[in-house]
Amino acid sequence: MKLFLSQQMLEEWAASDKADVHDNGLLLAGQPVRYPVAPAVHVTQLVSGPDDLKLLRKVKTDAQLQAVGAERLADSVVAGDTAYDVVSGYVVQVPDDAPTSEPAETELLAEFLLHKL
Repeated sequence: MKLFLSQQMLEEWAASDKADVHDNGLLLAGQPVRYPVAPAVHVTQLVSGPDDLKLLRKVKTDAQLQAVGAERLADSVVAGDTAYDVVSGYVVQVPDDAPTSEPAETELLAEFLLHKL
């Protein structure tokens, strides 16, 4: 399962020692698991041009943007004559484990996000 976490949210978590991102991994306070992350954006608004690439309201990694010919600039993405406003952040890859007798990593992350943040 993939989750999008905004840069602002991660900065708030880091400031309160709840989580941190480094070395391409998300570390949650008190959790032994490192979740893989990739830089990404949530495309929030079409600023100019047509949405031919169908990026509006989607989350895309930097690699996915490059693959379709789009360029990420600060808080925007540009593809030809089209520009979008975006929220920067990361896509976090959380494994979809089968249920076991111990809580799955996905359950631990969900519990942490819901109850401790």
